[in-house]
Amino acid sequence: MELRTLRYYLAVASEKNITRAADLLHVTQPTLSRQMSDLERELGVTLFLRGKRSLTLTEDGVLFLQRAQDIVELADRAQQEFTQRQGTVGGVVTLGMAECLGAAVLAKFVRRFSQSYPQVQFTLHNGMADKLGEAVDQGSIDLALVLEPVDTTKYEFLRLSPQERWGVLVREDHPFARWDQVDVAELWDQPLLLPFRESIRRKLLHWIGKEEQQLRVVLNYNILSNTVLTVEEGLGVAVCLNGALAIHHSLALRFVPLAPERSIRSLLIWKRGHVFNPATSLFVQMLYQSLETEGLGQVKIQRPGGWGCQVFCLRTTMLISYGK
Repeated sequence: MELRTLRYYLAVASEKNITRAADLLHVTQPTLSRQMSDLERELGVTLFLRGKRSLTLTEDGVLFLQRAQDIVELADRAQQEFTQRQGTVGGVVTLGMAECLGAAVLAKFVRRFSQSYPQVQFTLHNGMADKLGEAVDQGSIDLALVLEPVDTTKYEFLRLSPQERWGVLVREDHPFARWDQVDVAELWDQPLLLPFRESIRRKLLHWIGKEEQQLRVVLNYNILSNTVLTVEEGLGVAVCLNGALAIHHSLALRFVPLAPERSIRSLLIWKRGHVFNPATSLFVQMLYQSLETEGLGQVKIQRPGGWGCQVFCLRTTMLISYGK
């Protein structure tokens, strides 16, 4: 017995006439008449007393009417519930993060978003900005939090507001630990731990005013987490950002700003024209709104028809679909 047959039966019982019910159901009268005869045969009972102009339900017909109504109502309710469930935000947001203060801002927002949409999972990749950019280009991650400089002609992006200042990470017993700031010229005779990222490295060397061969570079690092251990062991002075130290805090170390001051900012980037899944689309949209309302950053939309079109078109559909 099919659900369609039960709907046919309800229409016939309501109209008390095969022809009118057939018109209502957009089927032919012979087809509907045959369906009702097949239904009676399947149940082994007579459902209708057939008159010249109308049909009358038998006692079995009345009982079956109640059961058919219950079944159809339950089926309709189930379909509605599962249709509504399709509007529940789920899926995976794939993030890449460099070590920076922006990561703390983003981490707070991830927690807030996760509380609102517990069906969404996050996959986190840590690494250098260049590697994260390559991952975005290849589509292996959707979003990457990276440090300037970035070729923003390739990406749509949000610029997070915390400015990150360059300085040195030293042990508490190092002479620099007692200073308020360190002039870059003081680094010339120090054992240095420098970032491995080429674009950053060139800028730092130009700022310090020496060629690499003229300095005592004892270690090159891509992520500061393990480098902190070598600084604690007294290997040398790590040139890094204050944001990195905020993530890898150590009571045995001190961050001292360099002078003259140099600072950079972090960007959340994604590939131009990339189509997000619903979870990632909503995540970016809500982050954008948070940056706007809470002053946590600046929004930069590179071109019409990119993410700007995607998000603002999504805003209407998301509000409808997800009830937010």
